[in-house]
Amino acid sequence: MNPDVIITCAVTGDDTKVTKSPHCAITPEQIATTAIEAAKAGAAIVHIHVRDPETGAFSMETRHYREVVKRIRESKVDVIVNLTCGMGGYICVGDNGLQDTPAPGTDFVSQEDRMRHVIDLCQEGLYRPDIATLDCGSLNFGDGNRAYISTPNYLRKGAGILRDLGVKPELEVFDTGNLWFVRQMIKEDLIPSPALIQLCMGIPYGVPADTGHLLAMVNTLPPGAIWTSFAVSRMQMPWVAQSLLLGGNVRVGLEDNLYLSRGVYASNAQLVEKARTIIEAMGARVLTPAQTRERLKLG
Repeated sequence: MNPDVIITCAVTGDDTKVTKSPHCAITPEQIATTAIEAAKAGAAIVHIHVRDPETGAFSMETRHYREVVKRIRESKVDVIVNLTCGMGGYICVGDNGLQDTPAPGTDFVSQEDRMRHVIDLCQEGLYRPDIATLDCGSLNFGDGNRAYISTPNYLRKGAGILRDLGVKPELEVFDTGNLWFVRQMIKEDLIPSPALIQLCMGIPYGVPADTGHLLAMVNTLPPGAIWTSFAVSRMQMPWVAQSLLLGGNVRVGLEDNLYLSRGVYASNAQLVEKARTIIEAMGARVLTPAQTRERLKLG
């Protein structure tokens, strides 16, 4: 069991389904506010997506990220900022091959453009993130014709960009082959030690949210890696305990689950508080942002 636990809160995500929650943050001000509230509740890390303030749809605009990070920093609430670089990887295919592909819904761009906001903020120097994500493989997303594409060479390029910027990569693993490639990037000296790995469970059609699959991945983690896992929807809170028991850290938040209990919408702070209650009831302690920075060797 892990006695010293990092809580990450993923505050909004990119899925339009999240917007049905009355607690879904849409504007940069709302996203910053819910992140600050999660930090006050015990989250050491906040994982940030941004949305178009007018439509609520996902956005890749640097200006929205800049405003969110600015508001968090100026609040003086200590928290580690983790920005997604996952947008820009979706390809929707048609039923007739290249005749109708790419289909509507495709947002596929280069690795540099997926990371444009992180590059911009680091070059500007004022509101650089501490961590940014790399989605470590390609995956069918859902039952239709949408796939997320993240090839080995795209990932090598992304890891190199983050290394040059001095931003810690969070390696998001959606299936067992993703973890295989994480090990390869470590072998190629693309990932600074300690590797920070997020095991993402229960997202159709990645790795299922069951103990056997999680244990198999934990048993093949790179030596010295610091890892977290989460599961979506009703499995979010059981996964807090499951991850802790196997030696990992935890992630909660509206990106992965909207409810505090059946039919009761949750805020991010409430989900963090519930996770903290579980962790402390199991005899572990929740690490502060300062303790987490030391553990992750953040500059």
